[in-house]
Amino acid sequence: MPNVRPMNEKKYDISKHRFLELYHFCMQYNEWQDELKYKRDTVRSIEITDMPMSHGNGDATATLATRRAELSRKCELIEQTAIEADPDIYQYIIKGVTTDYASYRYLREVAGMPCGKKMYYDRRRKFFYLLSKKV
Repeated sequence: MPNVRPMNEKKYDISKHRFLELYHFCMQYNEWQDELKYKRDTVRSIEITDMPMSHGNGDATATLATRRAELSRKCELIEQTAIEADPDIYQYIIKGVTTDYASYRYLREVAGMPCGKKMYYDRRRKFFYLLSKKV
């Protein structure tokens, strides 16, 4: 994990541990996106072991649909909160809060983010403040 500095607790009313909870919530975004993109099949092969098993009467399709709905809700929460934080640079905010490598420097020099450091970090803090109110 990169060295991530928590927000000013007095200014944003987000403790160090709450910030880290939100940070790690966002870091799962790409895993959720991959699961939504690739995990669509409810058919699985039977695992052969020497242990007795019970075969639940659960509906695999319903379970998958519920899981996909929950993941979709979480992804939309991050995306909508980034848009609320700043509709002009929301895609850079999403990249910055959901990946380890997307530092300000990367976003500015490689991704072509059209704003300065002060503005970006201000919007990033606003994103976490808004997300804290929603999660």
